[in-house]
Amino acid sequence: MTTRFLAPSGISGSGQCCCHLPLERINSLSNRRPVASAIYTTAPHRAQSSRRLQQPLWTHRHFHSGSSLLLCRAAEEEEVDVETDAMERMETAVKVAKEKFGSLRTGRASPNLLDLVKVEYYGAPTPLRSLANISAPEASLLVVSPFDKDKAVIENIEKAIMSANLGLTPGNDGKLIRINVPQLTADRRKEMSKQVSKLGEEGKVAIRNVRRDAMKKLDQQEKAGDLSEDEREALGESIQEITDDSIKQIDEAVKSKQADLTSM
Repeated sequence: MTTRFLAPSGISGSGQCCCHLPLERINSLSNRRPVASAIYTTAPHRAQSSRRLQQPLWTHRHFHSGSSLLLCRAAEEEEVDVETDAMERMETAVKVAKEKFGSLRTGRASPNLLDLVKVEYYGAPTPLRSLANISAPEASLLVVSPFDKDKAVIENIEKAIMSANLGLTPGNDGKLIRINVPQLTADRRKEMSKQVSKLGEEGKVAIRNVRRDAMKKLDQQEKAGDLSEDEREALGESIQEITDDSIKQIDEAVKSKQADLTSM
């Protein structure tokens, strides 16, 4: 004899059998704490690439079998989407690479040059953009206007800019910090162009690592029987497309930055 446990209302898959246990097994568990189990389902409103991992949750449904009483765990869904996770991580990798490109000098003043500068503010390293308004009123001038005009804060901002290895020397009048952005020499442009290529490669390595991790997870799910061979193949192709698109974005950003360096 087999007892069927049904998911309670309000949970995706309600009314569908979520486990089968022999009556003898239920009797043997009646005086023991049930062991949590994970159940994979495919959400009806999502494509088959979206797999859901249901986390067990205590409920007050009781199942009686003679003198046996079992407190069953119902399932609460928590989505584990390998494809979405890979896409988000690749988007982050592209964003980080572009931020690094923006912080490289091209000979033209740009507030983005100070994107990665962090200032010691009341004992905590804080992004400069959170502490000041940054503008470029001229092609070779940056102006930093701190929100906090305290002398110590302004000095810390200057110190952070000088220690950021940007080749910039700030000066202040007690309220504003002005930074002259000198033109780059030909040798410096070549050096910066190589640095852009290096940062681009680092970004692509990060993207490929995300792809590797995602494929490994898909292999594990297929081996566990949570994905069919066709689903595994379809998901793999989708993740490869996301990978190719992310790498293309990095390549385009590298070309754009190198064009800025050579056009000045």
